[in-house]
Amino acid sequence: MEQGRYRRVTAGSTENFLRVARRGYIPGSGANANRESDHVMSSAEIPFRKEMRFEYGVAAEVAPGVRRIVAENPSSFTHVGTNTYVVGTGEVAVIDPGPMIEEHVENIKAALEGETVTHIVVTHTHMDHSPASDWLKELTGAPIVGALPRPQGDGKAVEASQENFAPDTEITDGAEISGPGWTLDAVFTPGHMSNHHCFRLREGNILFSGDHVMGWNTTIVSPPDGNMREYLDSLRVCIARDEVMYLPGHGPEIKKPAPFVRAYLNHRMMREGEIAKCLESGTTTIAEMVRRMYTHLPEKMYGPASRSVLAHMEHMVETNRAECDGPVTLESVFAPPSRV
Repeated sequence: MEQGRYRRVTAGSTENFLRVARRGYIPGSGANANRESDHVMSSAEIPFRKEMRFEYGVAAEVAPGVRRIVAENPSSFTHVGTNTYVVGTGEVAVIDPGPMIEEHVENIKAALEGETVTHIVVTHTHMDHSPASDWLKELTGAPIVGALPRPQGDGKAVEASQENFAPDTEITDGAEISGPGWTLDAVFTPGHMSNHHCFRLREGNILFSGDHVMGWNTTIVSPPDGNMREYLDSLRVCIARDEVMYLPGHGPEIKKPAPFVRAYLNHRMMREGEIAKCLESGTTTIAEMVRRMYTHLPEKMYGPASRSVLAHMEHMVETNRAECDGPVTLESVFAPPSRV
């Protein structure tokens, strides 16, 4: 994508253009934190690494030419916070500006002082990844590069998504974004969201994996926008690639991505095997399946687990490995496939 002329970031007050949304804000854990998230969605053999050395407010180099700024929005779904990445020096791209939290956008502004942002890149439009892109565009004049989610058939908004997201350039699979000393290639990876893209940094052969693959936990796939068939296909896309490290949207880097992604896929296949056993034994509702399969989770996490099981049930009904009368919903009653 062709670069234009954009404003260099300079020091000064941001009070005239900050649109701060503190709803749902959770205070951070302080400097030099080594925080572990409480709840891992999977008990499978995935080599998770939850510990992450970081400091809020610091743009730390995590790979040559890549800096990470961690947003102060820790939770059971975001680990210690959303990872915002700055790619390059001088003329840079910012990947996933994150949530519109005052401390975070001030930290981004401080990290970019004296530099020019040429592209604002968004992996997907969940509220912990994209809202600050509008603020950053206003600050720098740089275009927002991303994709819109698939329209919902019932006209409803996509769950937990930025409804007013308006990219200046709609990204497509294989599209190139470049600046001095860096080149990003878009990799379409729907599943977690219908508009999810990862981005390969050619220099260093690194993949910014967004929420598609994370080193600290499994990814939630929540219908209707989240789709398990697409998610599994997107994992296979990553397995066929050769990047040497992943930098995810939450949590620490993944230094051996090939076996890690295979374990991610194996976990999903294992889960569908567990669901098949549930159906054969007479466990026929999603609520019952969650109680049976997620014994390692506290009940307060059963809601997100139910959404993932719903995505699996959609996939299994679609592939004739389960049956359901009517549309697949959280309240549906399922059965094993008919053997006629």
